[in-house]
Amino acid sequence: MATTGRCLCGAVRYTIGGAPRDVVICHCAECRRWHGHLCAMTAIAREDLVIDGAPQLRWYTSPTGEAGARRGFCGRCGSSLFWDAPDRPTISISAGTLDGGSGLSTMGHIYLSQAGDYYEVPPDGTPHHPRGR
Repeated sequence: MATTGRCLCGAVRYTIGGAPRDVVICHCAECRRWHGHLCAMTAIAREDLVIDGAPQLRWYTSPTGEAGARRGFCGRCGSSLFWDAPDRPTISISAGTLDGGSGLSTMGHIYLSQAGDYYEVPPDGTPHHPRGR
């Protein structure tokens, strides 16, 4: 069965044909600025992602971080949907945009060296990395 997701207004919808990776929580300064807080991302092979509503999908090239990485968002409501690095075989998807129960678990935290000073990272038993994995 396919997994689906969408932006807040529904203008951009997507279908995932394969099994998404468990969720990674990113605490980097760029993600915190983009999402307004830390971000929770799953990932899928590029060929397993089908996007409906591409005319409303906008891309912003990240000014820092991985070279050429871009962030996809809805041009109508602004929902943050995707993180795409050109040299990777996967595309990351904001876990909060998945429809229904995802069945996913948190598999770890990255960029804890950049975590905000206004929250505590819970000792949840998952790997905690000061930088990327």
